[in-house]
Amino acid sequence: MKLSARNVLPGRVVEIVTGAVTSHVRIDVGGSIVTTSITNDAVRELGLKVGARASAVIKASDVMVGVDD
Repeated sequence: MKLSARNVLPGRVVEIVTGAVTSHVRIDVGGSIVTTSITNDAVRELGLKVGARASAVIKASDVMVGVDD
């Protein structure tokens, strides 16, 4: 598979927290954790399990950062 996204971070799934409709998937990418929210259907279709290899693919036009006053 080829992607237009240039930010592809290979890693391993370390946690999947399943909700009513979406799951939070945590991927360890070289010691840093990337967390994503995807549908439960996507988790099933991708066959995601803790310990499985997966890549975080980041395609975004901006990143927002906030701090408390």
